[in-house]
Amino acid sequence: MPAPVTQALITRYYEAFNKGDIDGMLACVADDIVHDTNQGERREGRERFHAFCARMSHHYGEQLDGIVIMTTADGGRAAAEFNVIGQYLVTETGLPEAKGQTYRLPAGTFFAIRDGKITRVTTYYNLTDWIMQVSA
Repeated sequence: MPAPVTQALITRYYEAFNKGDIDGMLACVADDIVHDTNQGERREGRERFHAFCARMSHHYGEQLDGIVIMTTADGGRAAAEFNVIGQYLVTETGLPEAKGQTYRLPAGTFFAIRDGKITRVTTYYNLTDWIMQVSA
């Protein structure tokens, strides 16, 4: 898959994210999607990825800003860097109490691509920074 096609795929994925369109995000991923976050468990498959996205949209209102997408020449891998601008809506177990706090933190994601679909999403952010922001 050429790099411009991968670039367009990742752009569609993030456009869907910013609209809160979980189905639009799912349209970009493979059935055997592997999803990793820096502070959580590995999720495999569309059903578990969907459940994660639904949980996140329940607890957090987020938009991504300043998205920069980089791809390998063959389009098989991509990375994105962005700022997460969010509001903590509903308390999540094990985290500080939600009171509508706002936050802004840098994050990045690595992607693997196969047959025009995202097969891996690995996201990194500084959880300690987020906790400090919502606890202030």
